[in-house]
Amino acid sequence: MNTTRQTAAATVAFLFAFGINASAQETVREVPPQITIGGRGEVRVTPDLATLMVGVQTRALLAADATAENSRKQLSVIDAIKAKGVPASQIGTSSFSVQQETQYDQRGQVAPKTTGYLVSNVVTVELRRVELVGPVLDAALGAGANQVHSLSYSVANPDSARHAALGQAVGRARADAEVAAGAAGGSLGPLLEIIATDYQVPFFRARVVSSRMGIAEAAAPMEPGSLAISATVTARWRFVPVPPR
Repeated sequence: MNTTRQTAAATVAFLFAFGINASAQETVREVPPQITIGGRGEVRVTPDLATLMVGVQTRALLAADATAENSRKQLSVIDAIKAKGVPASQIGTSSFSVQQETQYDQRGQVAPKTTGYLVSNVVTVELRRVELVGPVLDAALGAGANQVHSLSYSVANPDSARHAALGQAVGRARADAEVAAGAAGGSLGPLLEIIATDYQVPFFRARVVSSRMGIAEAAAPMEPGSLAISATVTARWRFVPVPPR
């Protein structure tokens, strides 16, 4: 009697396990074929925002004298920039430093000697009219600025261009998916998933001269050129095979 019950139980367990495996296999088979394609779009725009960093560097035997001279020159630089139509809200101090300059004896027999102090004051200027880059740079250099740290161009509101690039990316992904589906002997079904994997809103940084020698040539007319705003997507569609005839 026990043997009969054990045999029956084993048979039920086998059938149950077989049913699960068969169900799992059927589930796997029921997943429809899919096509996953990536697409990239790019739109070029003209920069409408420029950021300029200019500074004044002064040296003196005493720190107070170097700071006083630096402050006087930097105030003249800021006033010259404002005179070009740049409001105070778009001008800000980005760095200020006082460094002690020391001379060392080459033989190491004499204690280090302080030879003076180096004071540096750098301001960042945001220009919402890129045509002011040249005039503002000229004015700053003429007023006493002797450092040009950087000049970069960007876009104040990239949303419309970014949306256009995103639309291009989706359109190209769909076009490629349709070609792939046709080559595979079927057609493109409904969209299952779309992921925007990357947005790029770059800025262009111009190379400028920051040395005292030849700094006037750095104030030549500047051309912002154009920037490329891009978007990348990954999309997944259902593949619809052609039914057999």
